[in-house]
Amino acid sequence: MEKQKTRDEIENQYKWDLSKMYHSKQDLDKDISMIEDVSEEIKQMQGHIMDSSDSLYQYLKKSEILDRKLEQVYVYAHMLCDEDGTNSESQSLKIKTETLNDKLNEKLSFIRPEILSCSYDKVKEYIEEKEELKEYTFMFESLFRFKCHTLTKEEEQIVAMASNAFGTPDNVFYNLDNVDVHFGKIHNEENKEVELTHSNYIYYLSSKNRKVRKEAFDTLYKYYEQFKNTFASSLQGQIKENYFYSKVRKYKNPLEASLFSDNIDESVYHTLIETVHKNLDPMYDYMKLRKEILNLDEMHMYDIFTPLISSKIEDIPYEEAKTIIKEALTPLGKDYINDLQKAFDENWIDIYPNKGKKSGAYSWGTYDSNPYVCLNYDNTIDSVSTMAHELGHSMHSYYSNKNQNYVDHAYPIFLAEIASTVNEVLLNQYLYDHAKTKEEKILYLTELLDKVRTTIYRQTMFAEFEMIMHEKEEKGIPLTEKEFSDTYYKLNQLYYGDNIISDDAIRYEWARIPHFYTSFYVYKYATGLSSAITLAFNILENKENALEKYLQFLSSGGKNYPLAILKEAGVDMTSPKPIEKALDIFKQKLEELKNLYQ
Repeated sequence: MEKQKTRDEIENQYKWDLSKMYHSKQDLDKDISMIEDVSEEIKQMQGHIMDSSDSLYQYLKKSEILDRKLEQVYVYAHMLCDEDGTNSESQSLKIKTETLNDKLNEKLSFIRPEILSCSYDKVKEYIEEKEELKEYTFMFESLFRFKCHTLTKEEEQIVAMASNAFGTPDNVFYNLDNVDVHFGKIHNEENKEVELTHSNYIYYLSSKNRKVRKEAFDTLYKYYEQFKNTFASSLQGQIKENYFYSKVRKYKNPLEASLFSDNIDESVYHTLIETVHKNLDPMYDYMKLRKEILNLDEMHMYDIFTPLISSKIEDIPYEEAKTIIKEALTPLGKDYINDLQKAFDENWIDIYPNKGKKSGAYSWGTYDSNPYVCLNYDNTIDSVSTMAHELGHSMHSYYSNKNQNYVDHAYPIFLAEIASTVNEVLLNQYLYDHAKTKEEKILYLTELLDKVRTTIYRQTMFAEFEMIMHEKEEKGIPLTEKEFSDTYYKLNQLYYGDNIISDDAIRYEWARIPHFYTSFYVYKYATGLSSAITLAFNILENKENALEKYLQFLSSGGKNYPLAILKEAGVDMTSPKPIEKALDIFKQKLEELKNLYQ
């Protein structure tokens, strides 16, 4: 195995250029000093922020300076540490910025309650009175929506104390699933004993050797079955916490509480589930086709990750990957491609792995910096897809920062994965259209089909499971292990159909899903992919104004609520149409796959 290079051994042309954030330690220290000075100025305004339109405006301008400088320092320190975690100076700076951030949060915790203590009518008067306050209109509208769910100062203190006592379910799950976990050993393709871990589970579950994947499946779920009652108590505790917070803050239920910040009605959540239910037949057909192609007498849950073909596209140099991505994204127009070129020319991307570098990939930056990309490029087609995905995030940030003022530039989580996934979909279609062999076409078809299977179908199943279990808690039904497992097993049978055997062990899958401890979050994966597929194919199909609307979407940041921004782009998530569109594409791709095997 080739020895991993140190940071110094990587050529500068393959590294991101963070000097554009800070040229010197002196510049960095100057900003840290400014952060401390401005935070003290804001602290001195306590009790007087809402005295007049002028005092409110002065606070907002100081707050923007503070937020921008703090974000710049914080992100810089973390990215510096991510490029080489062995560097003690970078580690020290990262810890220093985290401590600074925590200190400021505590020091300035009075701000939100003080603003909300004022009436919204008074704020609107201030906005009318002072022209400079108009750019904050949406921010105040969003903030004051929470007023009816904000408690008195004394009550907020009690809730804060309760928060310190709560959090145990998540911690219990984390320890059981990460710290204390020991799945045991299995036999690999060479019949050698290997330790099964979270990181290699999918690898062995994807093995062409059925004995290997079955053993991996059975071994993993034996662990969750062994501790099923502890996992059940943990998740039950999380659900009870959700109800405590929703009731204390005067929400109808935890679902409403979760959707409130994005101003999303519960009907959107229900529409997703109902629409997927009406479109389960294509999923059943896909499972049936997989069974036939793999030549299986019966298909089990441990067979669904098995590749339909053995070939894997590798040995794609970085320079070639850049060309592929630019060609794949040409449907987004010349301006987009010209702006994308800046990522390569201006060293936004940290490309190759090195000793001490953070694993995985991400896009990150600030309002005042480039939208940087961290990669660990390894010349595989998966790395090409990852780069296209992360550049989607970066271009979304680039256009939002360029076109929105600071207060409206950040797009919400509900929209965060759409631009990145549009890039993935366009890349997949490009690779399929330019595939030279039948095997390549099968590879790219199954890649998209499996993405829809795991992201729309499976995440919707998770979302429905969450909803059902919360409803059971509300009805007073005891949330025992049996209640969790039976409910999950029935949903698994519903979503996968009769062409696959829902092995008994799959009834414990709910116990290993960390997102259940971030309530009602998983549905965003399904709505995000549905939106991305709709947007991408509207552009590919040359729908009227589709490209213009999409570019406007990229430029919108967080200037409005997410559903309104999506609607302007031509995607109405209050209706079933985007989900139906995505599942229609799924059906089309499934027919293309069938035709290749005829």
